[in-house]
Amino acid sequence: MNKENYFISHFNSSRIGDDGALIDGFVYSKDAFFENIHFKKEWLSFEEIARRAMLANLSDAIAMNATPKYALLSVAMPSSMSKQDMKELADGFIKTASKYGVEIIGGDTIGNTKLDITITIISKVKIPLLRSGIRHNQLLAYTGVLGNSAKDLKKLFNLGKINSRSKFLNIELRSDFIRKSERILEAGMDISDGLFSDLDKLASVNSIGFKFHYKLAKKMACSGEEYEMLIAFDKRHLKAIKRRAKQTRTPLNIFATAVRSRYTNRCKAHHF
Repeated sequence: MNKENYFISHFNSSRIGDDGALIDGFVYSKDAFFENIHFKKEWLSFEEIARRAMLANLSDAIAMNATPKYALLSVAMPSSMSKQDMKELADGFIKTASKYGVEIIGGDTIGNTKLDITITIISKVKIPLLRSGIRHNQLLAYTGVLGNSAKDLKKLFNLGKINSRSKFLNIELRSDFIRKSERILEAGMDISDGLFSDLDKLASVNSIGFKFHYKLAKKMACSGEEYEMLIAFDKRHLKAIKRRAKQTRTPLNIFATAVRSRYTNRCKAHHF
């Protein structure tokens, strides 16, 4: 058990275990975006920092087929930030929240030695998409292309530059595809810790393993913060899933089948 799982294991709420907590038709989710852990100020403008932090948090709501409604911000800022820096940061939050119909309703601001952000998203949901529900012989798929986030992060650490369309800067949420597929998806989550690591979570929750249809490169499957969707569905819905992917222009990669076996995660933990 890694340190993250060990710490979480001390809290015995049945609501812990999905991308957010499902309570009476609402989903509550929260993620951190800390300087020198998730980003360096040299890499991004303040508006880009806010946009990425907001999108990463909205991803949890989308992953559960929920509609984000409200956001609470906690921002710890160093004294070196100017009023213009603060305005750019605020603009990034406001523009991104507005694009997804989210109202920022409060939070907290404090002084700090660096820029640390945490966001709570409150969403409404009618048909929640959970991590549980996968059965033997169902298919597993992921959206988009994996691996570019880790590749671009490596470039940034080596003082290189990345394309303005990089996924590290512009997370593409798959809300249309998930909404159109809500009645035929059995389970799902966003890929934030890497495909292999997130499969480990599904394996644990559903007591299953996976038979891979083809070999997946470790470099690609261990890439974290991709924010693509990892989904499971019954084989009889294969044509319908492909049709919905085409309708929403969502690249879909069907890569494994759920089986009764033990799964071993080949990636290192991202958080500790």
